[in-house]
Amino acid sequence: MAVTFHDINSAVGLKKLDDYLLARSYITGYEASKDDLIVHAALSKPPSSEFVNVSRWYNHITALLRISGVSGQGSGVIVEGSAPITEEAVATPPVADTKASAAEDSDDDVDLFGEETEEEKKAAEERAASIKASTKKKESGKSSVLLDVKPWDDETDMKKLEEAVRSVHLEGLHWGASKLVAVGYGIKKLQIMLTIVDDLVSVDTLIEEQLTVEPINEYVQSCDIVAFNKI
Repeated sequence: MAVTFHDINSAVGLKKLDDYLLARSYITGYEASKDDLIVHAALSKPPSSEFVNVSRWYNHITALLRISGVSGQGSGVIVEGSAPITEEAVATPPVADTKASAAEDSDDDVDLFGEETEEEKKAAEERAASIKASTKKKESGKSSVLLDVKPWDDETDMKKLEEAVRSVHLEGLHWGASKLVAVGYGIKKLQIMLTIVDDLVSVDTLIEEQLTVEPINEYVQSCDIVAFNKI
């Protein structure tokens, strides 16, 4: 028995079609058929996304027409209140022609030998620079360093001294384990491990520009490199 739809280009008709397709992939049966092509051709324009099921079905049939065509015969469908459907409207275009047309469209859209615009050149240069910088960071070596950090006197708060040292944050710098070592006369020094990325951190610069200047030099008198090993 043929399925009948009424005035599917109206909101009411589309709503009924949407409800009908709620649990169906095709108008009739379990494969795309001429019944789908008839309803597809009867729609004067792509359905609004408001009608979720109709939109899903419509896009699927449109894709099939472009890619593989529709071969199923269906069981019959009647669409009332729409313009008469011609045989040409429900005919499936040959697959080979469809693919050839798509290839031609693709060739028309792509200009392999066109000149780059200034924006494209700039974007390409930025990508190349980013890749180069990323590669450099990955190839850069690392080193393990042991520092002696000495206070001014035995009254220096060593806890605050260590907090001040660890407050230095640099890309490529990672603070490690630490301990207090007695020097004499009640004075202790801080021994602290750090790992650095060689291309990003200079230990000499770290000492001269970070650890022995204000405000950290309130606690730190001097720093010495005890050990420096490549990882």
